[in-house]
Amino acid sequence: MTQNTNQLPEHPQSYWRSSTKLPSFPTLEGDLVVDVAIVGGGITGITTAYLLTKAGLKVALIEADKLLNGTTGHTTAKITSQHDLIYDELLHHIGQEKAKQYYDVNEEAIAFIKKTIEEHSISCDFTEQDAYLYATTNQGEGKLEKEFEAYQKIGIHGQFVDKIPLNIETKAALKIGKQAQFHPLEYVSHFIKYVTDNGGQIFENTVAVDIEVDGKTTVMTKNQHRVYADKVVVATHFPFFDGGGLYFSKLHAERSYVIAGFIDEAFPEGMYLSADDPKRSLRYTKMGDKQLILLGGEKHKTGQGMDTLYHYEALLDFGKDIFGGFDTQFRWSAQDLITLDKLPYIGHLTKNKPSIFIATGYRKWGMTNGTAAAQIIAKQITEQYHPAESLFTPSRFIADPSIKHFLSENLDVAKHLIQGKTEHDYKKIDELGKDEGAVVAVKGKRTGAYKDHDGQLHLIDTTCTHMGCELNWNHGDRTWDCPCHGSRFSYRGDVMEGPAKEPLKQVERS
Repeated sequence: MTQNTNQLPEHPQSYWRSSTKLPSFPTLEGDLVVDVAIVGGGITGITTAYLLTKAGLKVALIEADKLLNGTTGHTTAKITSQHDLIYDELLHHIGQEKAKQYYDVNEEAIAFIKKTIEEHSISCDFTEQDAYLYATTNQGEGKLEKEFEAYQKIGIHGQFVDKIPLNIETKAALKIGKQAQFHPLEYVSHFIKYVTDNGGQIFENTVAVDIEVDGKTTVMTKNQHRVYADKVVVATHFPFFDGGGLYFSKLHAERSYVIAGFIDEAFPEGMYLSADDPKRSLRYTKMGDKQLILLGGEKHKTGQGMDTLYHYEALLDFGKDIFGGFDTQFRWSAQDLITLDKLPYIGHLTKNKPSIFIATGYRKWGMTNGTAAAQIIAKQITEQYHPAESLFTPSRFIADPSIKHFLSENLDVAKHLIQGKTEHDYKKIDELGKDEGAVVAVKGKRTGAYKDHDGQLHLIDTTCTHMGCELNWNHGDRTWDCPCHGSRFSYRGDVMEGPAKEPLKQVERS
């Protein structure tokens, strides 16, 4: 692969974050009593707060950072029930009825989003688009044929076609109409306003660290404040509170990458995803009077694999091959959680903690799965029945493929735990250039080092504060990433992604 570093923006940046200003909210100071406490300010947390506020409940939402500063704020905002090659797999593992239920729930989520936007005239660049899953190899074509058979059995209104509007030679493609794209921050800003206008409370920079169940269910914050509630919803991407559910052993984290830029030709309507590996996702959004082209893909387990900068470069090479050139304006990465059977965990945290709910494991499809999670949990909290609640219940354990994936994930964790403790191939501090990070030895101990653009050295202990795995340097995003459970830390040691709650220790050179 050619080195294209000079054609990539120097630092990761989200287009949507840079173009939208959300209101700021205070940090929680003091204790609070509410009907429902929601932890996590992403699509699920905010939509749940909106639905429960509409139902007349007193709601408090707390966010460790800024609202929508995580996965939702960095999404490419594709609204679709075409979740890659999933329906043939679901058909074989959980049967036709449940596979159809998964499709129906996501279609209902799309309908909810559309209806909400229309009813409240929300200006969020919403456009209906056709979604294409395309194959460029014979093997990929075979997978699409099986997936289309699953579409027909389940009742998905899709078409099997031999080409797509993009200038990509394809063997075949699956097309689903009336899918959509939008600007997610503009969309949820309506929910935020509704919640605060109707008595709901929102707090930012408020880190939840534990939950106690004794009479009232109590969320405890890092600043020693408490939120007392009848029900608690944990919508923090990775559940910050495990409660005996062993979620760290039933989820794994994956990174994926996006570059956004301009091309010389017009991009056709539609949203495109490759059935073959490496994954490639293509679509456009409006940026002023121009089309901003979004190229995504390059998944891998967090903290594992090659130098992460190569993933951005691979996408740039792809863009140049397809369009003859690609003027990159932005780049960023996202983290998604994958469950053992690829279905989200939505519902009661555990059977013996019915007052605590979780929503996680959206497998890159958070706009529809996250909306569905909010709808399901809101009904459970208001004691209404949702037909899909048993499909997503976190206490499920499907023998095939869950056992195989459970063993595989935990063997992988053990391998990286041992590997990180036994490696000794360290770089010397004096060899570091500006904007370069690496594992070094300080006083004989494994240490993370990063030299910033001004030449200042930042040294941290690379032992993850979650369960003691050794972190690896992420060159593309300038972070320290855990290969075991996906925690991520800034080069200064601050927690950026859970399940870790505590920052990394600082290290003195002498």
